[in-house]
Amino acid sequence: MARFLLRRLAESLAVLLIVTAVTFFLVNLAPGGPAAAMRMDMTAQERQAIMVRYGLDKPVAVRYAEWLAGLLRGNLGLSLSADQPVAKLIGQRFPNTLLLSTATLALSCLLGVALGVVSALRRNGLADQGIGFASVLGLSVPAFWLGIMLILLFSVELAWLPASGASSDGGGGIGDRLAHLVLPVIVLSSTTLPSVVRFTRSAMLEVIGQDFVRTARAKGMAELRVIYVHALRNALVPVISTLGVLVPRLLGGAVITESVFGWPGMGSLAVQAAAQRDYSLVMGITVVVTAIVVGVSLLVDVVHSWVDPRIRIA
Repeated sequence: MARFLLRRLAESLAVLLIVTAVTFFLVNLAPGGPAAAMRMDMTAQERQAIMVRYGLDKPVAVRYAEWLAGLLRGNLGLSLSADQPVAKLIGQRFPNTLLLSTATLALSCLLGVALGVVSALRRNGLADQGIGFASVLGLSVPAFWLGIMLILLFSVELAWLPASGASSDGGGGIGDRLAHLVLPVIVLSSTTLPSVVRFTRSAMLEVIGQDFVRTARAKGMAELRVIYVHALRNALVPVISTLGVLVPRLLGGAVITESVFGWPGMGSLAVQAAAQRDYSLVMGITVVVTAIVVGVSLLVDVVHSWVDPRIRIA
């Protein structure tokens, strides 16, 4: 087990290093640059002074080495657009993204597993076909289009739910926060819920055909106990492994969802940073998001290897 953990940890660090290197060089070698986003009334001397202050006059390889050294010391640098520490800006937005992602993941897992079980138990029936059609529809509809339609219906026409932001002016209470959360969670769930439904259905169909399920029924055990205690418990093992796949999709979908709903999270911050060519902020967000994805993937692998030791050998 220790050898498996060390190998997976080394692979995770290698992935993190490769992603930061590729992102840094692509962003810095792209046409334009921070100077193109600076005020037009700046003189050439003022632009050069800013470039020197932020170290943008140095070769890209040197800047990456310096950025990497700063990262090892826990320093993500200064934001070029806000002139504030990148860690501070990310720290202000991260709780909102964590709230949105956690609520979406919880909804996707609970509702997705329930619908997957119903779909498997009603195989080829009307419920199975309806759930399957809804899953395909959820995967096919673009998140930004769905978000705009929900805003027009529930915010503009019906005026039931707020259209943007994480809370009303002045903060608001828990009810206000939940009201702002409803539409973004629905939109973001459309990118993850169908996958949970499909994985659960497939796993349940495989498990309920096993001998131990038939034996439990032959002993006269109640059907609900057979399904929810014996079959579902075993079917959830492969479903848990899909969480490592869902997290990157969840964070990618958060960029679009937060932009549509003006949600003050890391996704909308990433869009602003890219538009303003804020290299330091883009890199800081990339490191945090990659670390989350790699960390969750590592955790899922460890849990999966603990449940099924054959994975350590593979």
